[in-house]
Parts: sequence; structure tokens; C-alpha cells
Amino acid sequence: MNVSLTRELDQWINQKVESGLYKSSSEVIRDSLRLLRRQEDQREAMIEDLRHELLIGIKQLDSGESVELDSNLIKIIKESGRQKV
Repeated sequence: MNVSLTRELDQWINQKVESGLYKSSSEVIRDSLRLLRRQEDQREAMIEDLRHELLIGIKQLDSGESVELDSNLIKIIKESGRQKV
């Protein structure tokens, strides 16, 4: 596999190797790709959690388990949060 890098990325990789953190540029690339994969996995998990929470909210709305958000409810929510802090 051949990969073309910008001059800045190439310099950054070389700096990592020269610093002694990595033995080769391949190690830098592999570590970077592992981090990218982990970040994408975390993003997917977060999206799945949000979808789950949205479905709960939609079911609550459909079953009438909701209240109208008004200034009084906002005041109650803020006060509850202040008490928890």
C-alpha cells in the first residue's frame, strides 16, 4: 500500500520517530489508525445511545407522559440542579 502525505504530516511523523516514542514511521501510522478506529467506535456508540434516548422520548410523547416546557418548569429544573451541586 502506498500513501501520500502532506509535508507537514511527514515532518510530524519523522519528529515522533526522532523523539524515540516510535521505532518507525509505520508504528506512528498504525498507532494513529488505531486511535482513529477507537474514536469512530466511540462516536458510533454515542450515536446509538442518542437514538435509544430519542426512542424513549418518542414513546413517552406518544403515551402522554410529557409536560409542556414553560418558564415555571425551567425554574424547577434549575433549582433541582442547584440543589444537586
